[in-house]
Amino acid sequence: MKQSTNRILSTHVGSLVRTPEIIADMLAAERGETPDDKTIDQHLRDGVAEVVRRQAEVGIDVISDGEYGKRGWTQYVADRLEGLEFQELRPDEGPQAQGSDRQRFADFYATYNRLEQTIWMPPEGQTPARQGRFGWACTGPVRYKGQYAVQRDIKNFKAALVGVDVEEAFMPVVAPCSVETSRPNRYYPTGEEFLFAVADALREEYRAIVDAGFLLQVDDAWLPMQYSMMAPGSTLEDYRRWAQVRVDALNAALEGIPEDRVRYHICWGSQNVPHTQDVPLRDIVELVLSVRARAYCIEAANPRHEHEWQVWEDVRLPHGKVLVPGVVTHSTNIVEHPELVAWRLENFARLVGRENVMAGTDCGFSQNWNLIRVHSSVQWAKLEALAQGSRIASERLWKR
Repeated sequence: MKQSTNRILSTHVGSLVRTPEIIADMLAAERGETPDDKTIDQHLRDGVAEVVRRQAEVGIDVISDGEYGKRGWTQYVADRLEGLEFQELRPDEGPQAQGSDRQRFADFYATYNRLEQTIWMPPEGQTPARQGRFGWACTGPVRYKGQYAVQRDIKNFKAALVGVDVEEAFMPVVAPCSVETSRPNRYYPTGEEFLFAVADALREEYRAIVDAGFLLQVDDAWLPMQYSMMAPGSTLEDYRRWAQVRVDALNAALEGIPEDRVRYHICWGSQNVPHTQDVPLRDIVELVLSVRARAYCIEAANPRHEHEWQVWEDVRLPHGKVLVPGVVTHSTNIVEHPELVAWRLENFARLVGRENVMAGTDCGFSQNWNLIRVHSSVQWAKLEALAQGSRIASERLWKR
């Protein structure tokens, strides 16, 4: 993994707005239709080639495949793990949105949930009534079955990179915690057994990506986000005990993979909500830094977390590690001024060293194929501002 040896390198978190053709294919699949495989493969090849070209064109140094081959940052595991079934959920199953944030802003959430609600159609042959809640639950032994899918993504990405001038390339994957937390366990005796079974299965995908020569980015939004969703009366220590087990599971999945090939990304959820109950970075930073990774991609540009660059005044970034703060956010369609991007980067560089900073984004711009946080044209303008701000910061930090 490269560092910013003579300039601030730019990257992002991975997911980008899919092409209209890919969106249409994924919508058809969600409806239980069966589009032609050759057509789908062609749309993916063309889409990945285009998104790779555009990233290089706007000046991003370390790029992804846009996650174009996945229905969503965590939803994609339904296609790659055995043991998961689409079923009706009981009231006590699935992510339980609790905490004082939702109580305090109950009227807001009632409106927001209606606006953001996505109707997920079940797979062909599984057509439950529309009433009730549905989702993917663990109903059997978890094993990896995504060999074809991950190799397809790798092949498309490699082909798209031919002749493109970038520094490095990465592929995002989901962390075990972010799979286990959002899917009910109906098979394993305990939640921890389910968690470590997921970690063991995902290890195969992780290794396939690294063996193909790409950097591996592990996305783990559920680790910080769980704090704000805990039941009333839960303490920070309760949360930290829960989170430590999830970090242990991730480290088990990463065992044998060189740390310098791994990036770890956290955010506090991509939702455009108040976020008043987010766990402070200061309370989890040591947990984050204990993940076996070289780089840490941390949300840092939105109004709830921008001030947390100051955490690094007291917390030492371990030697040889890279900090990838979000200096452009997905949470607004306002395009950041390059001077603001540069100022944010300089703050981090002053505290952890210019060579240890890489410019990043808070989160993805389209976590799912049908969950788009900013318009695609705004997405590219934000990435261009990211690259421009990185160049401005580099001029100042290296005083050219």
